[in-house]
Amino acid sequence: MPFIATPLLLCSLLFAATDAEIIADPKVEKSIEEALASAPGHPRLLITARDLETLRKEIPADRNRNRILEVVVAEADKMLEKAPSERIKQGVRLLSVSREVLRRVLFLSTAYLFTEDLKYAERAVLELRAAASFSDWNPSHFLDVAEMTTAFALGYDWLFAQLSEEDKGLLQEAIVTKGLNPSFQGRAHWARRDNNWNQVCNGGMLFGALALAEHEPALAKKVIARALDGLPYAMATYQPDGLYVEGPSYWEYGTTYNVLAIAALESSLGTDFGLADFPGFKETGAFPLFMTGPTGDHFTFSDCGPKGQAFPAVYWFARRWQDSGIASLEHRWLQKLLDGSTDYGGRFLPLMLFWWQGDTPAQPKQSLAWHGDGLNPIAVLRSSWESPDAVFIAMKGGTPRANHGHMDVGSFILEADGVRWAVDVMGKGYGELEALGLSLWSMKQESDRWKIFDYSNLSHNTLVVNGTGQIVGGDAPLVQFSDDGAFPFAVFDMTAVYQDQLAKAVRAAALLPDGRVVIQDELVNKKEPSSVRWAISTPAVLEATGDTEGILHCRDRQLRMAVTAPLSEKLQTLPEHAWQEWDKPRGHLRQVGFFMNLAPEEEVLCRVVFTPGSAADSADGILPVMPVSRWGERAEQE
Repeated sequence: MPFIATPLLLCSLLFAATDAEIIADPKVEKSIEEALASAPGHPRLLITARDLETLRKEIPADRNRNRILEVVVAEADKMLEKAPSERIKQGVRLLSVSREVLRRVLFLSTAYLFTEDLKYAERAVLELRAAASFSDWNPSHFLDVAEMTTAFALGYDWLFAQLSEEDKGLLQEAIVTKGLNPSFQGRAHWARRDNNWNQVCNGGMLFGALALAEHEPALAKKVIARALDGLPYAMATYQPDGLYVEGPSYWEYGTTYNVLAIAALESSLGTDFGLADFPGFKETGAFPLFMTGPTGDHFTFSDCGPKGQAFPAVYWFARRWQDSGIASLEHRWLQKLLDGSTDYGGRFLPLMLFWWQGDTPAQPKQSLAWHGDGLNPIAVLRSSWESPDAVFIAMKGGTPRANHGHMDVGSFILEADGVRWAVDVMGKGYGELEALGLSLWSMKQESDRWKIFDYSNLSHNTLVVNGTGQIVGGDAPLVQFSDDGAFPFAVFDMTAVYQDQLAKAVRAAALLPDGRVVIQDELVNKKEPSSVRWAISTPAVLEATGDTEGILHCRDRQLRMAVTAPLSEKLQTLPEHAWQEWDKPRGHLRQVGFFMNLAPEEEVLCRVVFTPGSAADSADGILPVMPVSRWGERAEQE
């Protein structure tokens, strides 16, 4: 039986790594050798022949999974007449091509496995032949190589019985010369990074190595050793609560590849070497649940988009740890696919056939108030898991310097009555910005990144002091949190993020029993006068009902705003930003907010109360103003 490393062993053992070689701990090295020697035949990536036999019996009798199979086959049918992909880069990337090749190979190969119709296998092979003829898979941007290698590994493994000897040789050579070998040439900067690059690149290389295990045993052992060394560096960021620093969209990207790596190790070698037991990894299965509002959209912090598809990896977590409730909000998206109201399932949709058992998820057993700690701490408060009209507030602390970070410290989103009232929107695509010559990936204080409206605090639902940006190197920890059902709240200390402008900056959010939401800022100015802008981006139109009050209107819904603060300019719709050529105009969105002028060393408490239309008749009365240091007392009183 292979030696199975514990998470602590994987973190402390093994691997003295250089660009040229990886020297493993003898026990782990022997374990890898033993596991490779007993690897099953093809298929072995994610599924074995026995698994496939079982699924072929189960799925036709399962209405839900059979519907997914119908969608997969229908999409594969569309691919039959399309020309094979070509090596056309977008800026520095071939990534869109690699992803499309993976999408086609995954859909076509899945269609073949379950229908046994050779036309799908033949079209997948045609796609692979075309990509094998590329001069390279763009190793200078190694994500492109990783996704292409994943496609080739799956095609080679799942279609093995149908491949000619010539095609087997062609795919083997492509995986080795265009995928695995380039990963050891030059500086593999991704191998130990603490972000999605690590997970995607190590995962993709692992797929290639496992697919060719019997043909390239020495190379396979080397790749597996590197992955077991490298993945813990990325997985450590899940601690302690499962939060993903880069946001929910990148959770889907990085964590899906992390899951693919674990699942492929288990199906191919019979062990994941302890990876799935890493602290925080089990918990991260619920991260998309916590980040999803009642509208179905995510908390779009950092470079993340709103949503648009189900995440199959969530179902893997739900199945592995027998907690179907974490997939309950994902299931709303999947249901749209099942009932035909959408045909977009993402390139990993076929994995649902292997990771979902076809059951309807239970209601979540998780708390309505949650926080995740780490580099980018988040707090989430909601009034209900079930109601699409529930109140939902999510707020972010942390730092702009995190991977894919924005100057969004203190930013929040707010949903109530089926409307997202406070919105965080991603800007232009990376390629468009890079084409304009912007240094997008520098996290220095004076980087071009912060000139872009959607990356700066000017666009986010947070504070702007003296018209300047947040301190990129600053951190805003979560310093208080209560999940008390009568008065849940969260408090972030943002002082370090505004240290050049303010002596103190604390922001807090609370959800009241009647559905009202409180956003409170406690500020202490430095020795020079300061101007503070408070704003949110919203699709709603503001009807001002006083200098400190107004009603936001969106569709047929309303949200009242009431400000308690020494305003220098009244609550208003702010003038439109002076767009630069690299900015993306907001279209239907506008900014609503106000200004405060702070005298030298002045202390200010600023409170904004949002009252949803559904809570307009609340009998709870006027909310007393109190500093956040006393909020714990209120929770005890409630």
